[in-house]
Parts: sequence; C-alpha cells; structure tokens
Amino acid sequence: MDAGQFDRRVTFQGHVMVETDMGGVIEGWEDRFTLWAHVRYLRGSEAVMQARLVSKAPVIITVRRSVESEGITSEWRAVVGGVIFDLKEDPRPSEDGGFLEMLGEG
Repeated sequence: MDAGQFDRRVTFQGHVMVETDMGGVIEGWEDRFTLWAHVRYLRGSEAVMQARLVSKAPVIITVRRSVESEGITSEWRAVVGGVIFDLKEDPRPSEDGGFLEMLGEG
C-alpha cells in the first residue's frame, strides 16, 4: 500500500463503564485515537450478499502498524465519516507486516 491509499480518518473507540455518584453504571464508548486508514468495502461473496440483506456493510480497515494500532481489539469499534463499524476480529498483520487489517461491519 502507498500513502495515497490512506485517505480516511478513522476514530477507534473502546467500550467504557463509568460508575455514577448514585451507584449506577453508565455504559458508553470513548475515543481512544484517530488514524489515517484505508477502508475497502467488500462485495461479491455469498456472506457479503447475506450481510447486505440485513443492511450491514462489511469492510476491511487497514492502518499502519504502530504502538497505538497494536492495542486495537475486536471489542472496539471504528467510526468512519459518521458510520460506526463494529470490529469483528482482532487486527492481523498484512503480508509485509507493516500494516494491520481488521474486519468491520457497519
């Protein structure tokens, strides 16, 4: 991949639970960091067609490998241009090892 393909800003969010002063718990999402990424929408396979029937859009999100990106897990989510993608797997290294790729579904 070259630098020109990393054309989207993706904010990665982690799940948080905050205890209120009344003893309750509020669950939500907290921004962890924002990275330049390449987002490739999947199309064509039978699984992708089934996902589209239920209004889901599977994507592969690719980011440069870094200290920050190494901490991403499948429990996080990615926000791309206001669209939320749940990460369906932990990031895996690309063939050359310089990038991380992850499957998301929005």
